[in-house]
Amino acid sequence: MSEPRELFLRHARKDGRSVAVMRAVDYGDSCVVEAEVYPAGVPTTTPGRPGPYTFADAQQATAFVTEAVEALMYLGCDIQAE
Repeated sequence: MSEPRELFLRHARKDGRSVAVMRAVDYGDSCVVEAEVYPAGVPTTTPGRPGPYTFADAQQATAFVTEAVEALMYLGCDIQAE
């Protein structure tokens, strides 16, 4: 098996505050999306970590993240690719 490689990272912010970070990692035989979520109104800097979400390939993982990013944009978040 080859070394896992990060495909991309997306960081969502609203009003300068982190809302979510999503990272896609290709493991060769699957692709995993890891997420960190920073809920509004919660007095902690420790993110929630839903998932990880495992997909058969990078195309499926990318489609998942694209839909999540579109929803976050609809909710007024700024998205950065890192």
